[in-house]
Amino acid sequence: MRLIFAGTPEFAAVALRAIMAAGHEVVLVMTQPDRASGRGLVVRPAPVKQLADAAAIEVLQPANLRDHAAQERIRALAADVMVVAAYGLILPQAVLDVPRFGCINIHASLLPRWRGAAPVQRAILAGDTQTGVSIMQMDAGLDSGPVLMSAVVPIAGDDNASVLHDRLAATGARLVIEVLAQLPLTAQPQPEGGITYAAKIDKREAALDWRLPAEQLARQVRAFDPVPGATCVIEGKLLKVWRAQTAADEGRPGTVLAADRSGVVVACGEGALRLTELQKAGGKRLPAALFLAGTRILPGIRCLTGTA
Repeated sequence: MRLIFAGTPEFAAVALRAIMAAGHEVVLVMTQPDRASGRGLVVRPAPVKQLADAAAIEVLQPANLRDHAAQERIRALAADVMVVAAYGLILPQAVLDVPRFGCINIHASLLPRWRGAAPVQRAILAGDTQTGVSIMQMDAGLDSGPVLMSAVVPIAGDDNASVLHDRLAATGARLVIEVLAQLPLTAQPQPEGGITYAAKIDKREAALDWRLPAEQLARQVRAFDPVPGATCVIEGKLLKVWRAQTAADEGRPGTVLAADRSGVVVACGEGALRLTELQKAGGKRLPAALFLAGTRILPGIRCLTGTA
């Protein structure tokens, strides 16, 4: 296939790497403009751009795809198909109609469940036991196009968003290679029932509300690892909680029930949560035993809700 690839983060880079390895001719890579990130706000190219630069593939970084020059460049390349993965920009109909086989999207859910920006985190937050990848023929709607191929990916009880992301990225890369080898394929319309939307994650959602059940908070910790990281406040200090597990203890929500080498146990609306990996502002992620060696937390104190 002669194709254009549109994507930005590592999820997309995994697919692009597989497409290149399969021998397809990638004539253009589109990715979002470079942005400052990290503590020092250093401008770094996204993973997809780094990969394209290393392979000497032309890169286009329009602010949006209503840009006339960008649309003309896409038309001029006469691609068979455009593959889109976590691109982050809306494709207008004028772009969707250009490639011979249209534009196909690698989406990290079993559509129509979790259409939208954050399907990995939302699946964990909801307590789903499985998710998957859908290769979708794109239309003008939000992840509403018919599905060319899909694959189920189980969600283990201890999966965080990072682990699940990597599993889904690998599945997406494998699946898109299968689809490209079989185009044109007949796509199946998505069911009208069971539609859910995976809204973009707001940092305020990362604050642990101790009035909620411990099981729900444990999912929150897993869903927000590595970004943005679940948070709480103990003794006036904002902490990030990276690992936690439910405990059978009971008490007034937000009360520290125990703090020892096995973790900091905090009472919740139902049950309790044992915090087993924590981080101070400006510090490193530490297992509870090492964290408590440098931070005194006594049973009976209050653990509050707080946002970064």
